[in-house]
Amino acid sequence: MNSWQMVRLVAGVFIMVSLALGIPGSPMYISEWWLAFTAFVGANLTQSAFTRWCPMEIIMRKFGFRSGN
Repeated sequence: MNSWQMVRLVAGVFIMVSLALGIPGSPMYISEWWLAFTAFVGANLTQSAFTRWCPMEIIMRKFGFRSGN
């Protein structure tokens, strides 16, 4: 798996977990403040699309995932 694929996998998991923890109807609900984490992940994905710089991808490369298309 490439680093960019892992970034999308991690972002998707972060979003799903934070939604489960932040939506009042969820059985895992803790606080609506978890939705701020969802917004942060979305904002980071958006900025990385324009700047081509993603901190999570740098972290994934340090864990040994190869970069690639």
